[in-house]
Amino acid sequence: MLRGETTTRSELDPEALAAKLQAHGVNRLRGEPSPWVILDGSDLRKPYATAMAGVQRVKRLQGRGTVPGYRTLNAIGIGHEGRRGLLYHRLFSSAAPDFVSESAETRTAIASVASALAPLEAEITWILDSGFDDVALWSAIWAREMSLLCRLQHRDRWVETAAGTACQLIDLAPRLRPLAQLETELVVQKRGQARPNLQPVTVTVASVPIAVRWRPGLRTREEGEEQVKPCWLVEVRMERVAQEPWWLLTDRPVETAAQATEVFRMYRQRWAIEDAFKVAKTCLGWEDVQVLAYDAVRLLVALGWVAAGFLFDLGVSLEWGEVRLLRRLGGGEDRPNRPPGKIVLTRGLRRLLDHLALEAILAEEERLQGGLPPRIAAMLGRTPTH
Repeated sequence: MLRGETTTRSELDPEALAAKLQAHGVNRLRGEPSPWVILDGSDLRKPYATAMAGVQRVKRLQGRGTVPGYRTLNAIGIGHEGRRGLLYHRLFSSAAPDFVSESAETRTAIASVASALAPLEAEITWILDSGFDDVALWSAIWAREMSLLCRLQHRDRWVETAAGTACQLIDLAPRLRPLAQLETELVVQKRGQARPNLQPVTVTVASVPIAVRWRPGLRTREEGEEQVKPCWLVEVRMERVAQEPWWLLTDRPVETAAQATEVFRMYRQRWAIEDAFKVAKTCLGWEDVQVLAYDAVRLLVALGWVAAGFLFDLGVSLEWGEVRLLRRLGGGEDRPNRPPGKIVLTRGLRRLLDHLALEAILAEEERLQGGLPPRIAAMLGRTPTH
């Protein structure tokens, strides 16, 4: 397709693309003594799908209930010098033949990233959203001697105080000790405002030491002996903002103003790369087509990450054949001083989406009718069968 010699589907493979992106991501982080890994689990919603293969039920973007769609896991590595790279991507579905469980998918992602980063001999910290508030997943990270910073969802979780007394997290709120007050910019909705805006906000960061009991291989057949992990409960409270404070859990020490500031900066960095996640999820035009094979969906999303990797400097360059293909499909010109932008790459992805959808529709027609109509087959250069 890139050379204009054929319009049939290429041999692009989603697993191979993900492995290529991971290898480049690791190379981007070489020399970094303590990189961060931001893990993102998100839904690709297809609310009007009736025939797409392998769809499961996912939460609606707004309101209650579910819609057809897919789940994804993505991990981006960030170095202290600003270098970034995609370290993991996988689209999965509970309706797919190879599905085991979401926790198994997450453990696989953690193992894959840990193995890929092991040669760097760096101190790794995982930054997790509240969807990963699960001690079994924390155990998968701690068992590999890596650190974590996780936003908490379950404030009734049982932990221990530094003295070893069992309690719930919510019971520790009065013990939080303020350590730092910062001025920053966040997308928040302050009291009296009609909608969220990017604006200055004052935050206070407080912490209290705790301990968490965990087991290597928790909830698997390889479950090991119980251990106790010293951790800190960190609260980020925003002035004049009508929302609950962030509650974060980390095994990194948070005893000084500098350490509290660093933890806040780490979790805030997660919000700074949301655009990369958003582009990879939304630039494909999911609601424009109804029929796609499961492997075709996975290929499209992997190519979406290639485009996001180029746009957001995640180690993907114009030297990649996939980027050049998307540029050509999007109508972009070969100009060294003007690299393709979001519009061109998005248009290329949508044209590829149309191509894959067409192939799926033709294959379904051939299956149901025994072949294509002669004139259509002739136009497509195929041998008519009826």
